[in-house]
Amino acid sequence: MSCLATFKTTSAALMFERVCRSSGIPARIAPVPRKLSSSCGLACEYPCDKREAVEEIAKEKKIQVAGYHEIDE
Repeated sequence: MSCLATFKTTSAALMFERVCRSSGIPARIAPVPRKLSSSCGLACEYPCDKREAVEEIAKEKKIQVAGYHEIDE
């Protein structure tokens, strides 16, 4: 299983990745899977056990996250 945060803008995805990494959370940019959206877009993958921390970081930094998803691979 992988966890993804999706965004409406590329800049939000890049900022999310940067602040997660600076907080010690391994995050990486990834394409949005087709099962989530047929449009092009960026998501950020992060460890599922860090979801609460990731959500708190996004809230603190005022990063607009479109959604948080758990994907069975």
